[in-house]
Amino acid sequence: MDLFQLTATEAARKIRKGEITSEELVKACLNRIKEIDDTVHAWVHLDPKYALEQARILDSQRSSGGPVGPLHGIPVGIKDIFNTKNLPTENGTIIDTGRQPQKNCTVVDMLMEAGAIIMGKTVTTELAVFAPGKTLNPHNPKRTPGGSSSGSAAAVSAFMVPLAIGTQTNGSMIRPASYCGVIGFKPTHGLIPRTGVLKTSSPLDTIGTFARSLEDIALISETLVGYDPDDKYTSARARPAFNETLLIEPPITPMVGFAKTHVWDEADDTTKQAFEELVGVLGDDCRDLPLSGPFNNLIEMHSNIMYADLAMNYADYYERGKNQLSDTLCQMIECGQEISAVDYNCAIIGQETLNSGLNACFEHYDIIITPAATGEAPEGLAGTGSPVFNTLATYCGVPSISLPLMEGPNGLPLGVQVIGPRGDDARLLRNANWLINRVQE
Repeated sequence: MDLFQLTATEAARKIRKGEITSEELVKACLNRIKEIDDTVHAWVHLDPKYALEQARILDSQRSSGGPVGPLHGIPVGIKDIFNTKNLPTENGTIIDTGRQPQKNCTVVDMLMEAGAIIMGKTVTTELAVFAPGKTLNPHNPKRTPGGSSSGSAAAVSAFMVPLAIGTQTNGSMIRPASYCGVIGFKPTHGLIPRTGVLKTSSPLDTIGTFARSLEDIALISETLVGYDPDDKYTSARARPAFNETLLIEPPITPMVGFAKTHVWDEADDTTKQAFEELVGVLGDDCRDLPLSGPFNNLIEMHSNIMYADLAMNYADYYERGKNQLSDTLCQMIECGQEISAVDYNCAIIGQETLNSGLNACFEHYDIIITPAATGEAPEGLAGTGSPVFNTLATYCGVPSISLPLMEGPNGLPLGVQVIGPRGDDARLLRNANWLINRVQE
């Protein structure tokens, strides 16, 4: 096996034992990037000298008996909306060309404290919204990789790095994970601090992780949980034991709720058929879960928050560079300018209303499953696909994860979105692991 094919967990173990060096791993990943990125275009800023310099420092630290963190020597891709003091952060817009932050965002510092190597900056859509970047789907370059965390998902899918981070304000983690055939984890809103990350909508923005195994998701995600007084949505809490909990067998067989939601008609016929087969495999451990009533309004309520916050947070971009923004983003900002304070605040209140409804559901179900996307990655590169199946988890701030368990009619990945109770992220990962094993039996 080539070193670039190692999972982060495998590579970290080998580095700790001295079987490989971080420099060797980084060189293997850089060679892989050189070999394939002319086709995928996952990276917007890559400095091989900087990556290798980090690796040599960490190798020297380990060989001299210094501390070794959980991600020691592991290269990580960073979505280009996370501030990095040693690499530009251009937020996917020409308005920010050459922008160089003076310090790292909180999450990048946390990664480095854990021993991770900042491999480079991955492509994002324009200001992390809908206008696509240059990244292509590693499975088929004529299809979208999704958005907005397109470069991060594609880099992991194409074995350029074992780990990457991204963000989700609607479907920006779960959808590209499904299209690119990797695992994408969007934790509970506020679990990971966002200070120093491009702000789209504070009540919705969530930092998440990409990997090719659940163990790797647990490994990186556990290091990123923390309290940051500059992010009011975070709180002082015990760090979840993701790694430990993941591998524990559920004490009882989880009960799965299959929620079609009111957007079921937007799913492709092949997606509907695939989920019928999945429900059949789960048998008596899965039941239909109707989510109706107030849940039917969640797309509108989510849009009221997101669009109004775009109008506020991107006002400077709009005022000084409207002609340099996409028509799609300008229309969203202009729509947000018209949203009333009443509608916005009703949508904020609605988050707790729907969470109460979900809490009632989780008294009877351990996890909820839905499609991670409407179908396979769509053809064409003008859009990034529909996020409608991701809005529920994002709006309610509950954790969700996309598992590459199925395949579409063209042989492309088709993800299963698994949703858990708010704040119970470790148990969601454990139940996701159970689901993988159950399907693969």
